[in-house]
Parts: sequence; structure tokens; C-alpha cells
Amino acid sequence: MSRVLVTGAASGLGAALVAKFVADGHQVLGTDLAGADRKLDVRSADDWTSAVEWCEQNWGGLDILVNNAGIATGGRIDVETLDEWNRVVDINLMGVVRGCRAFTPMFKRQRSGYIVNTASAAGLVHPPMMSSYNTVKAGVVALSETLSHELRPYGVTVSVVCPSFFRTNLADSIRGADTTMGTAARQLIEKSPRTADEIAAAVLAGIARKRFLIIPDRPARVAWLSKRYARPLYNRQMYKIAARAHIRAERVEGTDQ
Repeated sequence: MSRVLVTGAASGLGAALVAKFVADGHQVLGTDLAGADRKLDVRSADDWTSAVEWCEQNWGGLDILVNNAGIATGGRIDVETLDEWNRVVDINLMGVVRGCRAFTPMFKRQRSGYIVNTASAAGLVHPPMMSSYNTVKAGVVALSETLSHELRPYGVTVSVVCPSFFRTNLADSIRGADTTMGTAARQLIEKSPRTADEIAAAVLAGIARKRFLIIPDRPARVAWLSKRYARPLYNRQMYKIAARAHIRAERVEGTDQ
């Protein structure tokens, strides 16, 4: 039985991960801004310090840290604002950085631990009109790879999770200047045939095998393999996505004029 802390645990993949860990017999502390076992704002260094102290005082340590909290965002580079960029960097990338920094000293003292960072297929493949989201998720992948090597001498394992779109309330976090692209992203999330429970089950299977790169669904695996081994095909697909988005934006914005 492991002691597990999950961020972003009140809904979506976080809630599904908590339920799966509990069903498998683990002790779990679910954290979120509200609606979880404990309040934790991943933007707050003080909240992270308090979470470390809680784990030390109540559990005597921690076995698995799941940095899962995040928001959805995106938009064309000339439409999405710098404030929107700052927000997604602070939550999706620096939130993970803060979590890793907060718990690494404990893991080093224990000479054990497991960090699981939720990124996205967007961290591996980079569709157009998603520059801010792609950038932060690629950063989470890079951070995870770095730490997988850096912390290995201390007995610490690191995994990064990279799913494609699946049904969740993540779409509710979409807001910003590029409403056309936001609407398209919401439709992809809401119409996906995959559920958070299915993704969570695949994630825990990957953790059990200590896989560094956990790609929990077929569309994400196909996209990643296409980029690695069939780059011209991958590029053509990205160009098609950009062309369709261009047509959609021209139609909507032309109507608004």
C-alpha cells in the first residue's frame, strides 16, 4: 500500500485517479482549490509547504506524488493574450515545478519516491493554434525526463502521462481572447469517446510497470509514432488541421464583422 498525493483531485482525471488508487488499496490525499480532502493551490509555495508538512506529520512521508492539476487553453499566437500565457505557464508548468521542488527533499531523505506528472499528447505532438498549451505540456515532458535522470541515484522514479482528448470538465477552464479556437477545443473534449476512468486505469497500469512515458490511449500513441517514424505524414496532418482552422476562423470572424 502506497501513500499518494494527487493534485487537481476534485474532478476530471484527478478524481478518477483518486478513485482508482483507493480501489487498489492505497492511502490517498486528494488536493484541489476546493472540493477535495485538502486545499492546495499549485500556484502557492505556502500551500505546497503545508502539503509536505501534512504528509510528514500524518503519514511519515510520501510514496507517490501525482502532479495532475491543470487547465485547458489555446489560441492563435496573435490572438491569445500574454496574460493568458502567464496564467497557463503558472498553473500547468510552474505548478508541476513547485510540486517537484517541494517533495524532492523528502524523497531524497527517504531514498525512495515516485513523481507522476500529467502532461498531454500536446507535449509530444504540437498541433497548430495551441501554442501556449503545447509549450507548457512539452515543458512538463522535458522536466520529467530531466528529473528521471537527476533523481535516479536517490531511488526516485519519474513518469509523465500524455493522453489525447478525453471527456472531462477540463473544457470548463477554457477561456480567453481566441473564442473560435476555444470552441473547437471544447468540442474535441466533449465529443471524445474516451472517459477519465479509462485513462486513469491505463495510468495506474503504467505506474505499476514504472514506465517513464505513459501514453494511455491509442490516438495519442498513433500521433506520437507518426511524428517519430513518418514525419512527412505527420506534417501533412498538421497542415490539414491548420487549414481547417483557418477556414473556420475566417467564416466565424467574417460573420462577426
